[in-house]
Amino acid sequence: MAEALMNHIDPEAIVLGVDTDSREAVIRLLAEKLQAAGYVKDSFADAVLAREASMPTGLPLGHAVNVAVPHTDPEHVLKPGIALATLKKPVAFANMEDPDEPVEVGLVFLMALNDKDRQIEMLQEIMATIQSEEAISGLMQASSVDDVAAVLK
Repeated sequence: MAEALMNHIDPEAIVLGVDTDSREAVIRLLAEKLQAAGYVKDSFADAVLAREASMPTGLPLGHAVNVAVPHTDPEHVLKPGIALATLKKPVAFANMEDPDEPVEVGLVFLMALNDKDRQIEMLQEIMATIQSEEAISGLMQASSVDDVAAVLK
């Protein structure tokens, strides 16, 4: 199942050790990578940020590292793909279950999906991967795209 995950993540859109203290900066950085690689329209970043404000995507996993899965509506997407960032220090995202509660996030999967059904599938694949503390710790320690591929193969 996780094998499929690396197939959807563009190596050009993997950024390791991002040093920022704002979720907006992380989302914009990843959105730029997806846009440069032809996955999304230039409206994508703003659309993701707007959706994040009303429907946040921070997932408290109860591990040392929490995850966020920002995404937006299909009309901003040209072709499906996923960008991935590991953060040098955690950044606060709002909790998906309880938007008033901040979640300190260290791993961000930005999803560009042009089909609602695929969106649920991809979320399930990401969820399956991040249930594993080993996978998360492998991603956080990754220093190259090859390291990431080895974890998500």
